Amino acid sequence: MNRTKYTFQEKVFPFLYRYGTLLVILLTIIGFSLANDKFLSYQNFTDILRSVSIITLLAIGVTISLIVGGFDLSVGSTASLATVTSAAALVLYRQETIIAILIPIAIGLLVGLLNSFFVVKVRLPDLLATLAVMYIINGLHLTFTKGFSIYNNMPLTEGGTAPGVFLPSFLFIGQGEILSVPVPVIIMLIAVVVVHIILQQSRFGRLLYITGGNEEAARLSGVPVQRYKMYAYLLSAFFATLAGILLAARIGTGQVSAGAPLLMDGVAAAFIGFSVFGAGKPNVIGTFIGAVLIGILLNGLTMLNVPYYAQDIVKGSILIGALAFMYYEKKK
Repeated sequence: MNRTKYTFQEKVFPFLYRYGTLLVILLTIIGFSLANDKFLSYQNFTDILRSVSIITLLAIGVTISLIVGGFDLSVGSTASLATVTSAAALVLYRQETIIAILIPIAIGLLVGLLNSFFVVKVRLPDLLATLAVMYIINGLHLTFTKGFSIYNNMPLTEGGTAPGVFLPSFLFIGQGEILSVPVPVIIMLIAVVVVHIILQQSRFGRLLYITGGNEEAARLSGVPVQRYKMYAYLLSAFFATLAGILLAARIGTGQVSAGAPLLMDGVAAAFIGFSVFGAGKPNVIGTFIGAVLIGILLNGLTMLNVPYYAQDIVKGSILIGALAFMYYEKKK
């Protein structure tokens, strides 16, 4: 009898650990399709993929920080800062699209350097360091905007209205399509494929994993651990910035604290990715599948008129389930 139970666990849990996330996605799609006949429409899936693209980019940054044994809590605030900065460049300062993209990226990399300084040089715990940076960034962009969103023809405190507007070329990044495929989805897929190849096939990626696997052993093997941790936080800030730019281009405004809700989604996607295909470690493909699951859940719950505050319960439950399977499998 006991042997039967043990064999059952041996067979079922590894299967669920490897394919449970894909199974949940399939069951979720079936359930929402039965509950709402508009769920399977092309327009709805387009909306899901657009929202997933933003979550995925931000979650890629979280994943890279997890690979080196860190944890970047500032990604949501960095995305908010990028949203506001790109909007300000267009609306308040009448800059071209390329400037509205490059300036947020430059500022985002400065945020990554700041995180690196506190974590690598000052040697603060990554959670505390990035939490402090998160508050600093929030304060900076709220001070700059005085708590107001940035939008076309917005009134200025000194009188008159803002001189610039969101340019069509900038909005195309978040709202446009190429051969009926949304541009944000194309950007997301390119990012997922490129980062996956770099992490799995390049020396750079292997050294990132070695750094996170055993920092002391990596240092004794000659790996420049501090430099690779800095690279990880720079990449984390870079992808959070891309997510913020896409968000601004999608909604056509620079909303203050717009990236804050994305933090939980990005973290959940990254941790759900641990269990996809039994990886047991941070990986971009798993993160992408985790983001798809979260996007489908949020979209389906919204179509069923589930209040937004109840949606967090569902996301938290999914995250707990994924983490439970991951730690159970590792312990076994």
